[in-house]
Amino acid sequence: MAAMADRIWLKNYPPGVPADIDADRYRSIPELFEEIVARYADKPAFHSLGRTLSYAELDKLSRDFAAFLQGLPGMGKGERVAIMSPNLLQYPVALFGILRAGMVVVNVNPLYTARELEHQLRDSGTKAIVVVENFAATLAEVWKKTPVQHIITTQIGDLLPIPKRWIVNFVIKYVKKMVPDWRIDGTLPFSEALARGAAARCTPVSMNASEIAFLQYTGGTTGVSKGAMLTHRNMLANLEQTGVWISGSFTAGSEIVIAPLPMYHIFCLTSTLSFMKWGSLSVLITNPRDLPALVHELAQWKWSVMSGVNTLFNGLLNTPGFSALDFSSLKVVIGGGAAVQKSVAERWKEVTGRYITEAYGLTEASPGVSASPLDTPWNGMIGLPFSSTEVSIRNDHFTALPPWNGNDDIDAHTGEICVRGPQVMAGYWGNPEETAKVSEDGWLRTGDIGHMDDRGYVTITDRKKDMILVSGFNVYPSEIENVVASHPGVLECGAIGMPDERSGEAVKVVIVPKDPDLTSEAVIQHCKAHLTGYKIPRQIEFRDALPKSPIGKILRRELRTPPKP
Repeated sequence: MAAMADRIWLKNYPPGVPADIDADRYRSIPELFEEIVARYADKPAFHSLGRTLSYAELDKLSRDFAAFLQGLPGMGKGERVAIMSPNLLQYPVALFGILRAGMVVVNVNPLYTARELEHQLRDSGTKAIVVVENFAATLAEVWKKTPVQHIITTQIGDLLPIPKRWIVNFVIKYVKKMVPDWRIDGTLPFSEALARGAAARCTPVSMNASEIAFLQYTGGTTGVSKGAMLTHRNMLANLEQTGVWISGSFTAGSEIVIAPLPMYHIFCLTSTLSFMKWGSLSVLITNPRDLPALVHELAQWKWSVMSGVNTLFNGLLNTPGFSALDFSSLKVVIGGGAAVQKSVAERWKEVTGRYITEAYGLTEASPGVSASPLDTPWNGMIGLPFSSTEVSIRNDHFTALPPWNGNDDIDAHTGEICVRGPQVMAGYWGNPEETAKVSEDGWLRTGDIGHMDDRGYVTITDRKKDMILVSGFNVYPSEIENVVASHPGVLECGAIGMPDERSGEAVKVVIVPKDPDLTSEAVIQHCKAHLTGYKIPRQIEFRDALPKSPIGKILRRELRTPPKP
């Protein structure tokens, strides 16, 4: 860790936030989990679709799932187990069960296409997967081409009490027809897995902090999707770092947290785990896109904490009934995943009486790097580095640039934001070449461009790479281009991000057609077969040629300007 004098941001820390945290207080997430469930056994832990699990119930169910996993053939310590599910009670049960079994969690976006799912399962070497039946048809297409040997299926209502369980599952499958036809031989229902585990012994697993807890897939700063190896120490450190920043007003065992972001996303995952340290109740929102339903759910609770992204905050502000809610218990609102827009932040404060605390992070940092102090008005910055975290602005020669004092040319202080701390990943799974691209002398190159002022506040001004950020999710142009270019009517193409009021950015593709009759509709339909919804282009433009460098590389930045006549 850098000397105190080097960390200029410390003098501006909020009261009670330490310069450093103890990253080695616990050896593993299960060790922390066992302490939490013992302390808050009778308190509510998670709520979803009308049912609340206490910490004691979560303890038992996750123990049972861990025992089940340990009894599966070929499933030993360190094996990867995927979860492909929206926010349901099954998620935390499976997640803590996997970790308690000494195995590694692989979070999977349930909206993945077959191509995307196959890549992640193959790359991670996943041997077992928990999948909600609504998404089993996608798995059925590819599982035989992956290392997967054990498939545990669950229906939306499986952890609800009878008869509500039967009603919910019947309506979803037969009335709303939300479960596409699928067939996979040899699957096992989640409820049966728990029953088997309840009758089996769960063997405690000795783990050290340097072992992998999560393979969290991301585009990284370049290239195709890669698995960031997040160790137990990485995650535990970030839980402590984010926790001391936001918890000054928390009361143990009484906070109610609204969790509308998907737990498979690193932002929500770490936030939810962090709030558990205070015995909080997390209200899992299964479908945050249904904003009227979300407002109805919010009205049922005296909620005190919420994490979200700009698009969610903006959507709520424009949903009838939201402004009439009771915000008297609200303490902390955390905005991450993408920049919070000034107009949204100011209106949120006007409606709720609370500022949005803007935070910055990336998957490779588990994810938290910095945040604004609580109760800070919007200022366009990403705040101060967290405890035990160093942030350095580096030029192309990896030389550290001095802070900007507000007087001279800011360009001389602008470079790549680099991060060092106990939350930084161990590397990319099975990919030392890509790891080397983002690591130097213990620093993580974030790929983001920005500057730091003489108070230690960091501002992002650009992205070093051409990554597109759609509603907080990374979209990489090369992946979009590979899919579009596979259409027989496309000669060449380039993908860029364009401003979008709803999602922050949206994908635009510029195409030189091979087939003169190629239409935008045909391209979009092709993309829908191979890409998750947020990656599908919202704009298609046809040109006669694309701007290129002398060596023939497409110049994506020049695609933003119309071609000269």
